[in-house]
Amino acid sequence: MLIVELIVVLVLLIPILAIVLDSQVGRALASRLERREIVEPEGLTAERLANLENEVDRLNQEIGRLDEESRFLQKLLTERSSAGEETAVRPSDDSV
Repeated sequence: MLIVELIVVLVLLIPILAIVLDSQVGRALASRLERREIVEPEGLTAERLANLENEVDRLNQEIGRLDEESRFLQKLLTERSSAGEETAVRPSDDSV
């Protein structure tokens, strides 16, 4: 008989718990728990900010290097295509 009563209580607790957790009170408790995990000490935030600034500087330098390489390759391709057009035109001029 005790087992049946325990099962009935558990079966009734599940919907009650779902109703409470889905209510505004449950959501407020959940947001409070989430905010508690997000809060960090000031020193750690300053350290993270310094790391982010260093990473941004490094990425800016990398972008500048890639831009320079891109311009160099574009210049090489342009010179090569113009040199290829000149060699293609010269043999036809010599044969005439």
